[in-house]
Amino acid sequence: MNDLRKLTADTIRLLAADGVQKANSGHPGMPMGMADCATVLWTKIMNYNPKDPSWINRDRFVLSAGHGSMLLYSMLYLSGYDVTLDDLTSFRQWNSRTPGHPEYGHLPGVETTTGPLGQGFANGVGMAIAAKLTAARFNTEKHQIFGTHNVFAIVSDGDLMEGVAAEAASLAGHLGLDNLIYLYDDNSITIEGRTSLTFSEDVGARFKSYNWKVLNVDGHNQEQIEEALKEGIAERSKPTLIITKTHIGYGSPNKQDTAGVHGSPLGTDELEATKKTLGFDESESFYLSDEVKEVFNKRREELISKYDAWQKEFRAWQSENTHLDKLLSDMYSYTLPDNLEEQLIESLPEKETATRNLSGNIMQKIAELAPGVVGGSADLEPSTKTFLKEFPAAKKEAFEGRNFHYGIREHAMGSINNGIALYGGFIPYGATFLVFSDYMRPSLRLAALMGIQNINVFTHDSIYVGEDGPTHQPVEQINALRIIPNMTVLRPADGYETALCWAMALRNRKGPSSLILTRQTVPELTRPADFDYKRVLKGAYVISQEKNNPVQVALLASGSEVANSIRAKEMLEEKGYTVRVVSVPSKDIFDQQSDQYKREILPETLKALVIVEAGVGGGWSTYFDLPLLLITIERFGASAPYKVLEEKYGFTAEQIKDKIVQYLSEKGIG
Repeated sequence: MNDLRKLTADTIRLLAADGVQKANSGHPGMPMGMADCATVLWTKIMNYNPKDPSWINRDRFVLSAGHGSMLLYSMLYLSGYDVTLDDLTSFRQWNSRTPGHPEYGHLPGVETTTGPLGQGFANGVGMAIAAKLTAARFNTEKHQIFGTHNVFAIVSDGDLMEGVAAEAASLAGHLGLDNLIYLYDDNSITIEGRTSLTFSEDVGARFKSYNWKVLNVDGHNQEQIEEALKEGIAERSKPTLIITKTHIGYGSPNKQDTAGVHGSPLGTDELEATKKTLGFDESESFYLSDEVKEVFNKRREELISKYDAWQKEFRAWQSENTHLDKLLSDMYSYTLPDNLEEQLIESLPEKETATRNLSGNIMQKIAELAPGVVGGSADLEPSTKTFLKEFPAAKKEAFEGRNFHYGIREHAMGSINNGIALYGGFIPYGATFLVFSDYMRPSLRLAALMGIQNINVFTHDSIYVGEDGPTHQPVEQINALRIIPNMTVLRPADGYETALCWAMALRNRKGPSSLILTRQTVPELTRPADFDYKRVLKGAYVISQEKNNPVQVALLASGSEVANSIRAKEMLEEKGYTVRVVSVPSKDIFDQQSDQYKREILPETLKALVIVEAGVGGGWSTYFDLPLLLITIERFGASAPYKVLEEKYGFTAEQIKDKIVQYLSEKGIG
C-alpha cells in the first residue's frame, strides 16, 4: 500500500514537471513538493463528483498557491473531471484550458482564479462562510444535508506573508469556521531564495492566536497527512492549519530545496535524472500506470456511492420542504421580480437626503425581494447605511443572519465576498468609503476577471467628504474603478437614480458593480411625468432638455454634480446659449450603447461637450470628436466644510457657468 501511495504521488510530481517542461515555463517545485498532500486529499479525504462538478455539497478545493497550477490540473485529470491529456500537454499555451494560473471557468473543478498570493486563502474563507449560511437557512431537524462539506486549500509561504491572508485568517478564527482546513506548504523557499531572508515568525503561534487549530506533519508522510486532515475535519469549533514540512522540487537530484526549482522548468537533463531517481522511465512523458488509474477509479466509485446517498436524502428534503426548496431554487437561479425597478423606486423616502441614506432605504426593500443578498461593511455601517435591519448579523455558531461585521479589513472583505459569490446562490455586498477602494483593488480586479457578481457600496464619494481632508477625499478612485475591464461603476445623482443603479447592480450577472454614493444631501431632480426609467438603464440620458433648438452644448455630469450642472445650464440659457444636461449614472454602460442612442443624446448640432465631475478627468474622452471641456479635479482635496470646498475647487453653478462661457468664447462658439 505504501508503495502504491508513493507511486501515485510520484506520478503527480512528474505529470506536473512534464507539463512545465513542455511549456518551457511554469513552477514545478510546489507541485512536486505537495504531491503527497494532494494524493491524500483526492484519494482519501475530499468528497466530489467529477460528473457533477457544481454539486452544492461538494468539498471545495482552493489552490491559493496558484503558481503551482499543474498540481491542480493533474489532480483534475486523474480524478476524472473533463480534463484531458491534451489539456496537460498544452499548459500555458494560446487557447489552452490550462493557463499559467488557475482561472475560474476554464476547467470544471477550478473553484476560483488564484495566483495573486493571499487571494485564494481569503476566497476559501468566503466559501466556508457561505456554507455556514446555507446550512443555517436550509437544514432541518430531520435533514442535516447542507453545508456538511469542508473547504480545503493549499497555501504557501507567500500566501501567509500577504496581508490579505492575515485579515482573512483573523476573521475566520473569530467566526470559528470549523469547515476550513488549510495545508501550509512550508518549504522554506521563495523566488529570491530561503524564506529566512525575510520571514522568521512562528507561523503556528500566529495562527493559534487567531483561534486556529494548528497541526504539524511531515509533508511527505502520507499517513501523518491523512491523520491530520481527519483531525481537522473532526474539529468542531475552529479552522485548522496543517503545517506540512516539505521539500520543494521533491525528487529532483540537483534542484530539490533550491529557489531554482520554484519558477523555472527542471530542464531536460534534470527532468530525466528526476525520473530515474523516482524509478520511472526517463524516456516517457506524462506517464500514467494502470495501478495509479485504478487508485482513482476506485475512489470515484466510493464517491459516487456517497453522492447518490446524498441525492436520495436531498429529494426527500425537497418533498418535505417545498417552501425551502423554492427558496433554494430562486437563490441559485438568481431570480428577481420582473418589476424590481418599479418596486425599488416606490421604496424611496420622500425627503431629500444623501444618496448613501437613500441607498440604505432601498436596501431594506432589496432584502425582501432578493433573499440571496448578504453582506456588510468594514466597520463603517453607521456611515455606509448598509445594515439589513430585519436580519441579525452572522456570528460564531449562529449564521442565520444576512449581515456581516467584517471589521477594519477591506482587503479581506473584498476577497471573502468573492468566495461567497463563487460558492453559489448568494449576491454579496461590501461597503466602505470610496477612498478605501484602493485597499480592495486586487479583489475587485479578480472579481472582474472571473466575471462574478458582487456589489461594492462605496460612500463618501468626493471632496465633499469635507473636514476629514485629503486622506479621506477620493479624487482618482472613480476613474480608477472605471478602467477595470468588466467593472460596472454606478454613480447616481438622486434617489430615483440610486434605486435604478441598485437594480442594475442586482441584474448584472456578468461581473462586479460599484455604487458610488454621497455623504452630503442631494436634491431630487425633476423629470417629466411620462419619463421612462429605462432610459436611466442605458447609462446616460437627458435630465434637463434645452429650451430652444438647435442644441449647442451638452453638459455631462454624474452624481452630486448633476444638480449644479442643471443650475449652470439655466444661467447659460439666460445668456442665449442652447444647452442640455445629460446625467451619466454609468459611463461604462453608456459607452456600450449604440451610436444611434449616443447620437440621440449627443446630436449632430452640438458644438461642444462639457464634463462636470468632482474627480480626475483622465478617464473621460470626447464623443464624435466634439471639442471637450473638463471641469474636474486634478489635485488632492483639503480639509474644510464641503460648501467651502465646492467654491474653492470651482464647482458652484456660477463657477461652472463662467468656465463654460470662457471656453465657448475661446472656441468662437456663440
